[in-house]
Amino acid sequence: MDKTFRVFDPHQVLLLPPSLDDWLPQDHLARFVADLVDEVLDLSPVLADYTEKRGYPPYDPGLMLRLLIYGYTTGVRSSRAIERKCADDVAFRFLAADQAPDFRSISRFRRRHLDALADLFTQSLHLAQKLGMVKMGRVALDGTKLEASASRHKAMSYGRLIDKEERIEAEITALEVKAHALLADAEAADEAEDQTFGVNGKEVDLPTELDRREKRLAKMQAARAQIEAEAADKARAHAEDKERRRQERAGSSDEQAVADAGEKAAATARPKPKAQANFTDPDSRIMKNSDGAYIQAYNAQAVVDEEHQVITAADVTCNPSDALNYTTMLDQSAANTGVHPKQALVDAGYCSETNLQAVRERQLACGTDTFMATGRLAHDEQVPPAPRGRIPASATLKERMARKLRTKPGKAAYSRRKAVVEPVFGQIMTCQNGRQLLLRGEDGARGEWRLLAACHNLRKIFQHAGTTGLAALAG
Repeated sequence: MDKTFRVFDPHQVLLLPPSLDDWLPQDHLARFVADLVDEVLDLSPVLADYTEKRGYPPYDPGLMLRLLIYGYTTGVRSSRAIERKCADDVAFRFLAADQAPDFRSISRFRRRHLDALADLFTQSLHLAQKLGMVKMGRVALDGTKLEASASRHKAMSYGRLIDKEERIEAEITALEVKAHALLADAEAADEAEDQTFGVNGKEVDLPTELDRREKRLAKMQAARAQIEAEAADKARAHAEDKERRRQERAGSSDEQAVADAGEKAAATARPKPKAQANFTDPDSRIMKNSDGAYIQAYNAQAVVDEEHQVITAADVTCNPSDALNYTTMLDQSAANTGVHPKQALVDAGYCSETNLQAVRERQLACGTDTFMATGRLAHDEQVPPAPRGRIPASATLKERMARKLRTKPGKAAYSRRKAVVEPVFGQIMTCQNGRQLLLRGEDGARGEWRLLAACHNLRKIFQHAGTTGLAALAG
């Protein structure tokens, strides 16, 4: 061939730079993370947990934080994946200073310091505020379903739990009778078994079988107790709310009567036969995701500021409904930033009589003007124009809110909701690989979601200010 190619020699000896600092471009995200951990973040909550002077020295917390923040920002969240990257990836090797923590060390560090890692969320938010990235003029509140670290096939309904418990209890009784019969006369049993199964043979390991079934029964009983407790709590809350409304109509107030009504309802409450509990992660629930599929999940909530899509509040609940989170999430956002937003955009999932009343109270107390959808529109359906004339005095809160969203200012404001919050969920799911949680339990899910939110905010800070803006904060 006449064509000349560049020289390619797979066996050529490479002379790598003597310093890891020369391996990455100056504007690389890994440099930003390194400067962030070394010079800006407050690591005292993590360092305070190290009080023992004995034992082999652990890895430096700064090193571990570098790896976790960079990993959660780039979608490398598994402890085993981070361990592999410390050997294969230049950025991870730079952050770890060419050390290679094993996956157990990484996993233990994450679990041990989960609260401190979740606190990084508020630190990231305050950094964004110092850089002028959070205006709190308009925020959007929304929820998304995160897959739990548990299969929905490991869940069992209340009705099936009762049937299974009875069957396993019968099996345990039969095994105990068989075990007592065999152990009643050990020598005779041994001789009989030797003749039947051979000297080294055995029919069944009864202690192991009993232990396995008893553990299974204990799990079922715990799941049953959980379902019954949830049903009692739900019945209690409903009865108390009903009694309070009755007293309001009658113009009276008796908290003891409210408590008595709640206790009476809780004592007689019975779970629905289809109510479920999961053996792998009991705190998670069967929920319907945006694709219409039913998954074992948690309900992750976020409040997002419009200016730079910075998350100002993040939380996780076990309830599939968003309606319970309107007040708590906006309160958390105000507590984190020190400012109440001027406008809040909320979809129809939060619409309830209680929340519509809270909308009115919040506007009077904090000046937050909430635009809350009262129903979902069909595909390509347009919002009809607002009717002319005065609002009827008899209009309900829901009718007033629906009319508000049909005005020109209401349409213009609410049309921004998807553009504010939906991209944030998309970025966390795709860029950060955050669709499925790795940690189990409600506390684990909440800590991991806040760590994901913190890393989202840090990525926004990196895109907005880079290492230059971070250096100014450090100074």
